[in-house]
Amino acid sequence: MSIKVFIPRDTVSLAHNGEKVSQIIQAEASIRNIDINIIRNGSRGLCWLEPMIEIETSQGRIAYGPVEVSDIPALFDQGMLDGTEQHTLYLGKTEDIPYLKNQQRLTFSRAGIIDPVSLSDYQAHDGFKGLTRAIELISSTNSGQMIVDEVKLSGLRGRGGAAFPTGIKWQTVHDCSPTQKYIVCNADEGDSGTFADRLVMEADPFMLIEGMIIAGLAVGATRGYIYLRSEYPVAHTILNEAISGAYATNFLGNNIQGSKHTFHLEVRLGAEAYICGEETSLLESLEGKRGLVRFKPPLPAIEGLFGQPTVVNNVLSLAAIPYILACGGQAYADFGMGRSRGTLPFQLAGNLKYGGLVELAFGTTLRDIIEKFGGGSASKRPMRAIQVGGPLGAYLPESQWDTQLDYEAFSAIGAVLGHGGIVVFDDTVDMVEQARFSMEFCVAESCGKCTPCRIGSTRGVEVIDKITTSTDSTALNAYLELLDDLCETMIHGSLCAMGGMTPIPVQSALKYFPEDLPQIKGFLISPTQQQR
Repeated sequence: MSIKVFIPRDTVSLAHNGEKVSQIIQAEASIRNIDINIIRNGSRGLCWLEPMIEIETSQGRIAYGPVEVSDIPALFDQGMLDGTEQHTLYLGKTEDIPYLKNQQRLTFSRAGIIDPVSLSDYQAHDGFKGLTRAIELISSTNSGQMIVDEVKLSGLRGRGGAAFPTGIKWQTVHDCSPTQKYIVCNADEGDSGTFADRLVMEADPFMLIEGMIIAGLAVGATRGYIYLRSEYPVAHTILNEAISGAYATNFLGNNIQGSKHTFHLEVRLGAEAYICGEETSLLESLEGKRGLVRFKPPLPAIEGLFGQPTVVNNVLSLAAIPYILACGGQAYADFGMGRSRGTLPFQLAGNLKYGGLVELAFGTTLRDIIEKFGGGSASKRPMRAIQVGGPLGAYLPESQWDTQLDYEAFSAIGAVLGHGGIVVFDDTVDMVEQARFSMEFCVAESCGKCTPCRIGSTRGVEVIDKITTSTDSTALNAYLELLDDLCETMIHGSLCAMGGMTPIPVQSALKYFPEDLPQIKGFLISPTQQQR
C-alpha cells in the first residue's frame, strides 16, 4: 500500500518552493523504490511552517515543516515516511500542534485536511450535508423561507467588514417578486493582512460553492458569480476545477441532485482596484463598467446586478452557510457573544513570529490572540501598535489590547473588526508615516466619484506633510485642527466607506501616538484634537 504524503498547493506553500518540494519528494521516493501517493491538499493556515508536509500513519497524520528542498534526503534517511521524530523539522501529530488545537474551527474544519478539488473527499468530510438539508426544507414548503430563518437564527453577520445581518439581507431578496435574482460572492479580498478568503477558495472551494447554492435556493436565485481578486491565480485555477467537478456531478446546473432547482455559477476576475471590494462598485465592475460606487438607495438586495435583486456576500459569510444548514442555526449561534455570533477567522500578520489563520468564537481579547498564537514580534522588539480591520482600521495602543474581539466592543472604542485582519507593528514604527499612508492609500484607491474622498485624501496628505515639517507650535495646532476638520468632512460626507473610514487610522495614530511628532513636546495639542 502506498504511503499518503500531503503537500499543500496553496499560494503560501508555492511561494516557499512547495512545487519543487513536491517534485523532489516524488523523485526521492522513486530512487528509493518507495511507493507514495502525493496529495496536494490546502493549507492548514500555519503560514510560518509552509510548506508543511504531512504523512498519514496509523497514529494519525504527522507533520514536518517548514520543509526546504535541501532537507528532503535527510528527512527520508531519518524516517519521515514512518512518522518518526528524529529530524529537527518533526512537529508531531498535526492535530496536536497547539496553534491548531486551541482553535474553534467551524468554517475551516476541512482546510488542509482534504484534497480541495476532490468532491468525494469533500463529501466524506460532511460536505453537501447542508445542501441536502436545504433541499429538504424547500421541498417540504415550496419556499426558501425556512432556509432564511435558519440563517437568521444563527446570528451570522457579514464577514466582509460591514457586519450587516446576513439573514436580513437574504430576507429582502427572498421577498422581492419572482424574477431573475443573483448571488454574488465578493472575493475581492484586498485588505492588508487578510488571506482567509483565499484560504477558503484554495483549501475548501466546494464549501463556498455549497454556500452559494444554498443561498440561491433560499432566495430564488438561479445564477451566481464569484468576483475574484485577479491577484489570486491559484485560487482561480482551483475554483474553476471545483466548479467543473460540481457540474459533472450535478451539484450545479439544472435539476440539482434530482430536485427541480437550478443554479449556475462562474468566476469573474476583478479589476485590480481596492474600491471594487465595495459591493456597489463590485456590481458595476461585474457588469463590465468602471468600478464606481453607486448611490443608495436602491439597495443591491432590491436593484443589484443588472438591476435585479441580488445577494452580495463575502466569501466567509457564504462559507459559514453549509455548517449552519447542516448543524442548525442555533448550533452556530451557541458560539460567540452578544450580537456577534459564531466564529471569525482572524488573520495574524505583520511583525509577528507566527503569522497565520486563527479561527475562534467572538469574545477572546486582542491581547490573548496575539500572545497565545502570535508568539511575539518577529523582530524580538516590543510590540507597539496593532491595526485591526485592514488599511481603514484604527491603530490600537497597548491600553486597548484587552478589548474583546466583538463588533460592538470594537465600535465602542472607535475601531472596527472588519475582515478579521490583524497587523502588528513593533516599536520602530513611525505612526505619523502610518497616518500619512492611510491618506495616500485613499488617494490611490478612491473611485473619484465623491469630492470628500477624492479631494479630501489629497489634501490630507498635504496637511500631514505640513504637520511633520512645522516648527511653530501655533501653526502646528492650526494644521492639526485643519486635519481634524478634514477627517470629519470625509467621515460624514463620503459616499462609501472608502472615504468615510480613511480618517479612522489617521485620527487613532495621532491621538494615541502623539510622541511621534517631536514638535508636540512642550505644548498642548488643541482641545478638539485631544478629544478625538
